[in-house]
Amino acid sequence: MTQAPPLTGPARTALAHVAARARGAALPGHVRVTLQFHPDRLTRDGTPLLERLAADGSYRSQYVTGTSNGGLTAYPGGDRHRWESRIFGGAYDSAPPAERPVYGALDDGTRGPFGAAPRFGSSYLRLRPEALHRATFCYPDSAAEPEDFGVRERCDLLGLCRAGGRDPLDAYVETHVHGGVRLADDVAAVVLDAAYRGTPVEAAAHRLPCAVEWHPGFTVEAELLRTYPEFRGARIVALALEVAEDGRIDPRMIGDAVRAGRADPQDLKKVWHYVARYGAPGTPGALGTPAVPAAPWVTPPR
Repeated sequence: MTQAPPLTGPARTALAHVAARARGAALPGHVRVTLQFHPDRLTRDGTPLLERLAADGSYRSQYVTGTSNGGLTAYPGGDRHRWESRIFGGAYDSAPPAERPVYGALDDGTRGPFGAAPRFGSSYLRLRPEALHRATFCYPDSAAEPEDFGVRERCDLLGLCRAGGRDPLDAYVETHVHGGVRLADDVAAVVLDAAYRGTPVEAAAHRLPCAVEWHPGFTVEAELLRTYPEFRGARIVALALEVAEDGRIDPRMIGDAVRAGRADPQDLKKVWHYVARYGAPGTPGALGTPAVPAAPWVTPPR
């Protein structure tokens, strides 16, 4: 691993601005940053995402890629631009897109092997611990206009998150990694959902300059989703039933539907929210079924 390049002026300013508002003790040594994503998606020019990562050697922000598993508002005047200006004290307002931070979440292991923010993807990059030295944190995420911030040396956000009572999909400490993420130097492993074993995604992952690991996988019985129409709406439940194969849904099936243009990608994103929220990792089944253990970070709705 080579030494990280010096931080740019905007990155140093942003880190200092957040550090001045950070509170709490230093993060424990086992905490890592994870960058969640869907590994079977295509870039804007039709290149498979993992192939683009291998070619570029870097993980880039929404400002560069124009794609996101959250909202698509990274442009001057957009919500992402406004949130970053507020959080970082305007440090990046005039910076080129490539200098802006990339987004992930703070993983303290309480969600098992599934990454810190499955809302944004079934798979993730786990960064080396050195990335924490140039990361900033907030809770809740930037879309909620947070008032609580942290840096590695002062961060009480994990406790706030655990006590926050938010929906499991929203219960994560948002992380901003400044100074870029280079796969060869900053990434310890890519961790894939088990649904991608034996697929082109697995082959592409082995071309990345980092370890390839697996977690048990998200899968849910499609009929279960009829029980929760209020979560993302009855129309999204109906779409989920169309995407299902042999009565169940996993992230590979959703990715196939996205690439085939079978529905609006934003609607299919909401189908993923169902799978991430109510799926039982590694086992076709449902929350509330005694024989099928639920994901450790998921609680049934009241």
